[in-house]
Amino acid sequence: MAQTSEERTYRERVLEVVRAIPRGKVTNYGTVALLAGYPRTARQVGAVLYGLRDSDTDVPWQRVVNAQGGISTFKVGSGELQVALLEAEGVEVVDRRVDMDRYGWDPGLAWAERQPK
Repeated sequence: MAQTSEERTYRERVLEVVRAIPRGKVTNYGTVALLAGYPRTARQVGAVLYGLRDSDTDVPWQRVVNAQGGISTFKVGSGELQVALLEAEGVEVVDRRVDMDRYGWDPGLAWAERQPK
């Protein structure tokens, strides 16, 4: 099934936000949704990241965690990969959780408003 232009726009906006997350920082699905301009669509953000293609190598998907800082991937083996990628960036992961106070990234809505639409 082909994507509509609105769905492509949603995907593109989500990926723009994810690409903006600095190395060594993480944010959660809800913050990505809010910064992309689509509040309350955290689950859809997860679906976009789940659907990444091998060609989407410029998307640092590992920097998106759940609201509690937990690793919550559904692809077999991707949780371990996410932990390894985060640790390679200097993010400490303990019991599949990241300390959001220490590593969290939330630039606020002012950042989102400055981004091109």
